[in-house]
Amino acid sequence: MAIITLREAITSTMREEMTRDENVIIMGCDVALRGNPFGISKGLLKEFGPKRVIDTPISEASFTGLGIGAAIAGLRPLVEILYNDWITLPMDQIINIAAKTSFMFGGQAKVPVVIRSPFGLGGGVAAQHSQNHEAWFIGVPGLKVVAPSTPYDVKGLLKTAIRDDNPVIFFEHKRCYQLKGEVPEEEYTIPFGKAAVKREGSDVTIVTYSHMAYVSEEAAKELEKEGISVEIVDLRTLLPIDYDTVIESIAKTGRVVVVHEACERGGIAGEVIAEICKRGFDLLDAPPLRVGSLNVPVPFARNLEPLCPPNKDKIIAAIRKVLE
Repeated sequence: MAIITLREAITSTMREEMTRDENVIIMGCDVALRGNPFGISKGLLKEFGPKRVIDTPISEASFTGLGIGAAIAGLRPLVEILYNDWITLPMDQIINIAAKTSFMFGGQAKVPVVIRSPFGLGGGVAAQHSQNHEAWFIGVPGLKVVAPSTPYDVKGLLKTAIRDDNPVIFFEHKRCYQLKGEVPEEEYTIPFGKAAVKREGSDVTIVTYSHMAYVSEEAAKELEKEGISVEIVDLRTLLPIDYDTVIESIAKTGRVVVVHEACERGGIAGEVIAEICKRGFDLLDAPPLRVGSLNVPVPFARNLEPLCPPNKDKIIAAIRKVLE
């Protein structure tokens, strides 16, 4: 096993898939000459040339539409939207074209496009660079939505996404890029719709994803000192969601807290809790709780930004409440 960063896992995956399949291309702002401001595609222009690693104009609406059209025509584009906040600009192309084309052509047309986008708080980059819009897409039939947390998960799921014939929205948390983890040197993929139990426990289940898996782990370690056993289920994919693993965990613990970094109102947690109540209401020994960010734009001020997202203490408080 190699120990690499999440950033390196993405780069190596794109390199391997571009080597395996000449139809895989990359496009977006600053992905070629600059190699992406986060260094994700650094070196790939030299390896694969400007026809496969394409710097685009600063127009998310146009180059996302270009990528979707290229996918319908037979390529497998990786379209990068530099910040999740700017995914607002190509929403028409994503929701009305990418998600609907295969259905409207009776399955005869395929749309194998992956739209990668960093999301999340951190770094004091203010309200227009700190958002989490993943919940917007889970209500759109025809899309698949991925939000992994570890280098291992990123590599396996990105390979699956690139090889999928359907449009995939692939969210990467900015705070996770430097985090390291074990990644096999041999080829592997991870199927969509399969959650991972990242920590075994018996008293309460935390259902979460992306960077909040790490924050939840901090809370679990703190509570372990008091004899409280926390199980953590990392969803990894948000459309589809692996409710079987979630319900199996709740059957063991009887209590659940759902944690996400997006604003609490209208987030993934509400949907997950609704489905938990539908499938496993009789398993619950206490009402399920959700923990999300404050329902405010993210402040630029460094002393105010940390007040917005879930943290260890907020998660612990929610767990104590469901254990009362």
